[in-house]
Amino acid sequence: MFDTDKWQEIFGTIRKNKLRTFLTAFSVAWGIFVLIILLGCGKALRNSAEDSFMRDAVNSIYIEGGQTSIAYNGFKVGKRIQLTTEDYEQIKSKIGNLEYHSAMYSGGTDSRVLSFKNLHGVFTVRSCMPDHRPLENAAIVEGRFINNIDISECRKVCVIGIPVKKVLFPKDNPLNQFIAVDGIPFKVIGYFNDPGQPDNDRIYIPLTTAQRAFNGKKNIDGSWSSIIKNSPVKSDDLVKEIRALLAARHRFSPADMNAVRVDNWSKEYENIMAMFFGIELFTWIIGVLTLIAGVVGVSNIMMIIVKERKKEIGIRKAIGASPASIVMLIVQESIFITACAGYIGLLFGIGVIQLLNQLKIEGDFFRRPEVNLSVAVSATLLIIVSGALAGLFPALRAAKVEPIEALKDE
Repeated sequence: MFDTDKWQEIFGTIRKNKLRTFLTAFSVAWGIFVLIILLGCGKALRNSAEDSFMRDAVNSIYIEGGQTSIAYNGFKVGKRIQLTTEDYEQIKSKIGNLEYHSAMYSGGTDSRVLSFKNLHGVFTVRSCMPDHRPLENAAIVEGRFINNIDISECRKVCVIGIPVKKVLFPKDNPLNQFIAVDGIPFKVIGYFNDPGQPDNDRIYIPLTTAQRAFNGKKNIDGSWSSIIKNSPVKSDDLVKEIRALLAARHRFSPADMNAVRVDNWSKEYENIMAMFFGIELFTWIIGVLTLIAGVVGVSNIMMIIVKERKKEIGIRKAIGASPASIVMLIVQESIFITACAGYIGLLFGIGVIQLLNQLKIEGDFFRRPEVNLSVAVSATLLIIVSGALAGLFPALRAAKVEPIEALKDE
């Protein structure tokens, strides 16, 4: 491998066939480059989907009332199903394998005017239960979130998002200050930061307080629960249990999908991730096929080289060169071309991915393109091994050349 004479011969052969060697090396480098770019873009698509789901609890089920579309038990089609606090409590107590629970009521509108002194802003007001924070994946920056005492005593307290703090309290600490929500004073007990940026443009107040302040009685707009990790029960089965429970309480057909709307985000997440697995598999197939095309190019050029150097190989064998030395010469040249081309393709591919990250080229469906370095290096090593195999078969053919026949052909 470190024979100086062999390396001189290899470089001499490359210099004699510059264009052919360049085109062959380019096909290998292009294959690695395309594979890296495809993997990086595929990861960016997956990141965008995961970021969208991770804004809230992924393994969760959201339920809201609807309108019946099936006549049932004497009730005509079109019956309105209004969920209540009792429905939330029943789901919480009777449906197993659920971890966090919350319920919401808006009072007919989400957006309300907030004011503090002479500062005003329109933000989303979301009433909820204490478990709502982990469901939203929100982090308390300072203060606290709504607790059970706030719920039981219908306290007029609120937790505000950072954008709300910047508008109403640009210089002041918001804790223990009172802001007006459509003219009703609420004490700020904390402020939060949510990974879902739009979710920061809101404030949270106790559900019971909202029901009383906005004449909601015991009505709720929806119930939201998360599934415990490693649940032995599938999310689809939990959805059926919840639908059956609500059907019995509100007397509608369990088969009526429109009576209550159920969003199984756990199932949706699984479906989306399965789709991206398919995209990644397709990416690998395209990349590997491109690499194979490069390897075939290397094999072809080595076969041509063997044919052109048939006389030289015959003379080598005539003066005592062993078949192993001839095989090593051809294979070494093949590995050198493949390794250099693969490394260049790897560098350019990673360079483009890093450039996209530096330029912050992102969108709703394209975020943080990246490539697993171990995967990239493994792909490069694979192409080098493939290059060795590509040179092996022409090399074995060269080793079988008989000196007399080689000279006779010339």
